[in-house]
Amino acid sequence: MKEALIVGAGATLGALTRWALTISLPLVLAVPFDGIHIVNALGCLAMGFSAPGKFWGTGFLGGFTTFSGVAIAAALSSPLGAIALLAVYLVVCVGAWLLGDALRTRTRGTA
Repeated sequence: MKEALIVGAGATLGALTRWALTISLPLVLAVPFDGIHIVNALGCLAMGFSAPGKFWGTGFLGGFTTFSGVAIAAALSSPLGAIALLAVYLVVCVGAWLLGDALRTRTRGTA
């Protein structure tokens, strides 16, 4: 039960942070852009960099990132657009995770 509360508290904070960023990012950026894409890449980067545990990883970053936003964007696209979107997401998000992992290894000297 304790673990579920820890993950749930992290997920709540992560989802609220995602909501705040997706509302504010389009106001700050020079061009209109869906904040979900940036949030997902940042979440993958943070996951690779921090090698997190239950609260920070499963909870906060799990609530912070969203696959449903990607799924909706793909569903609203043409078939070719959906394939392109998913391919770009795969490259960007895995690349962000790998970059975070490389930065963690470089800054902390651990594998």
